[in-house]
Amino acid sequence: MIYTNNTEYQIYYYQTSDTKHTPVLEYIQNLSFKEKVKTVNYINLLQRFKGYIGEPYSRYICSGIRELRINFSHNNHRIFYIIVEERKIILLHAFLKKTRKTPPKEIKRALNNFNDYQLYKSYIEYEET
Repeated sequence: MIYTNNTEYQIYYYQTSDTKHTPVLEYIQNLSFKEKVKTVNYINLLQRFKGYIGEPYSRYICSGIRELRINFSHNNHRIFYIIVEERKIILLHAFLKKTRKTPPKEIKRALNNFNDYQLYKSYIEYEET
């Protein structure tokens, strides 16, 4: 398939291979209305800039995983994501950051989701956002 410059990147929610659970979508659905609106706006911005927004909005974590940083009042929401060749941005994991440093357990969850995605990506049907 040939991509032209005006081919848009698409946002997808990661699904677990076993239960088809979409953790990021469920996280967003549980936010307050204003937090939800801001989060969706940041995700749209992420799409428009092909997954590469500079700090303080996004930063590289490890192993191809980046984090989208959404600060709302005293709540610091984080969404880990990857960018794949097919012009897809996969939202892997989301959490409410309560400490100064990103907890290693949250990074590990994102890595586990990333590994699951890599193993089963050809079997999972993703719906666009």
